[in-house]
Amino acid sequence: MDDPLTLQHLSSAARQLRVAVVTETYPPEVNGVAMTTGRLVDGLLALGHRVQLIRPRQGADDRAAVGESFEEVLARGLPIPRYNHLKMGLPARSALIRMWSLRRPDVVQVVTEGPLGWSAVAAARKLRLPVVTEFHTNFHTYSRYYGIGWLKQPVAAYLRRFHNKGGLCLVPTPALAEELRAGGIRRVEVVARGVDTTLFTPARRDEALRRNWGATPDTLVLAVVGRVAPEKNLGLALRAFAALRVQQPDARLLIVGDGPSRAVLERAEPDAIFAGMRSGADLAAHYASADLFLFPSLTETFGNVTTEALASGLPVVGFDYAAAGERVRNGVNGWLAPPEDEDAFIAAVCRLGLDRQACQEMARAARVSVMDADWAAVSGRLASLLEGEVEAHESGAAAGGRVATA
Repeated sequence: MDDPLTLQHLSSAARQLRVAVVTETYPPEVNGVAMTTGRLVDGLLALGHRVQLIRPRQGADDRAAVGESFEEVLARGLPIPRYNHLKMGLPARSALIRMWSLRRPDVVQVVTEGPLGWSAVAAARKLRLPVVTEFHTNFHTYSRYYGIGWLKQPVAAYLRRFHNKGGLCLVPTPALAEELRAGGIRRVEVVARGVDTTLFTPARRDEALRRNWGATPDTLVLAVVGRVAPEKNLGLALRAFAALRVQQPDARLLIVGDGPSRAVLERAEPDAIFAGMRSGADLAAHYASADLFLFPSLTETFGNVTTEALASGLPVVGFDYAAAGERVRNGVNGWLAPPEDEDAFIAAVCRLGLDRQACQEMARAARVSVMDADWAAVSGRLASLLEGEVEAHESGAAAGGRVATA
């Protein structure tokens, strides 16, 4: 069998830590995990660390990037069912052991819990390398949206076993940290999420774009951004929009993103604007050109779109958990409903949508509420935790302490 990894040239520049980052998604793929991982890799490099990024090849023409203190290693992968634009990395334990035996990283940071991530944890343990894992996606809660609720407990057990094989599990919010500790994951620390306030800003509002949506300057445009999939609970956004239109018939609903539920939603709400996948300044203009952001999902670990919307000057209606629970304050920059209380969510959309003056005041407060969410500070927090884990590992090894092998 061919070696599933293609190794590229390793930079010889000076560094502080050698960090091997293993992930099954990375830019230019468009999703929260990819975006966050890209930001944190950039942050580690800016701090002077060296990064080896291991990810699945994203397409036939994909080539590993090489930069100062940076190398990419491309693994084989298979398309994920229902998400053919994303790849699931194949196991590569033997290849990783060979590679890390020749060029030993100081710490292995495993971003995703798929087969590639599992094999990276196994390889690192075999080589007695410190391992830090990340918890980005509530896979165990997805089962209710795909008619396979019986899988919730087995998936939760898999995630618990996976993260307990590492020395430390990183999560984006204190609430999620407490949830995972209660669920049996032993060592959990918080690394928050930042937002690019230069990219996402009210200054990108575009009246020409709004005209393309059939909206005048006075038209209320509700926005939803993200994967168009069952676990995002987008049916609730449609119901809230329908309730608002009873009293405000000219309101518009903008849905940015793509996914397996798009055709169903287009049939259910033919008046909605389906903008498809957007990125960069184009995505930022779509945010800023709306007036109110809806986030009906109940399966997030964070929800980067929430902070992007706030930075763009949009009040947010969501449930009281994850990023919304951390950042939104009722009547200040949006409104929160208790988790699972769909009637309260719909009522909040109607309350804000029908009070344009209050909505505009909240829009001004929205951006201010996330101006402290700096990616450089987030990267510094990550680097500090990685350095601490390396030091603890070295101290344990020097004292003949615990380092289990796979």
